[in-house]
Amino acid sequence: MLYFVGLGLFDETDISLKGLRTIQNADKVYVEFYTSNLLGTDIEKMEELYQKKIHVLTREDVEQHPDWLHEAKDKDVVFLTGGDTMVSTTHVDLRLRAIDLGINTALIHGASIASAICGLSGLQNYRFGKSATVPHPYTSSRGKTIISETPYDTIKMNMENGLHTAVFLDIDKDRGFMTVNRALELLLEMESRRSEGVMENCLAVGIARAGSENPTVRADFALSLIDVDLGAPLHILVIPASLHFIEAEALVKLADAPKEILHLTEA
Repeated sequence: MLYFVGLGLFDETDISLKGLRTIQNADKVYVEFYTSNLLGTDIEKMEELYQKKIHVLTREDVEQHPDWLHEAKDKDVVFLTGGDTMVSTTHVDLRLRAIDLGINTALIHGASIASAICGLSGLQNYRFGKSATVPHPYTSSRGKTIISETPYDTIKMNMENGLHTAVFLDIDKDRGFMTVNRALELLLEMESRRSEGVMENCLAVGIARAGSENPTVRADFALSLIDVDLGAPLHILVIPASLHFIEAEALVKLADAPKEILHLTEA
């Protein structure tokens, strides 16, 4: 049996009681930290609380060579991920591979950033459109710096449909955790190239350390938020579309947004 267990948002104590019991009863426990990371803990703290040895998998172990899956044919194996267990397409693919191998699977969900951003900011969950990810720029074979236009296009599409955009930020083993500030720099650079008016005067919400005892939530216009220090990672960015008056009030009271947004709400 292969169990997919979500760890929650920040540290080892975020796990559900059902998830904890499943880990303690397992024959083998694996974890991956490249799609998300619990920055409030480490493997030693997790093993101490869960009372189980935890084996860390690389991206290649999960996406290219998941040979460890075969162990779940005759053992109870747990695969741990930050947040909720099936938010990432990678994890869905892994579950499908297991099914193709004749392995039974089960899901034990954890707290997700998708719902946490709504609770922390006051933005309404049903008003979110397609999410986006801002990756770190890379250098092409010709030495040119490439900045992905995909997140800009996604934000533009959502705004045209009156929908908010959750913008996930890249985690790179060499360049570390992208900040809200860096993500806004890249999006505004794309704006300067395309001059389509998507980012220039838009509102932005930055959230840091969701799930911790001291999360930071700040809302301001993008050109101002870019200079705000949100502190330690993990960060996530939200680009709202038009605001319901309750959402605007929530951003003012929960995220220190400028009060002028109260006059920019939809009818």
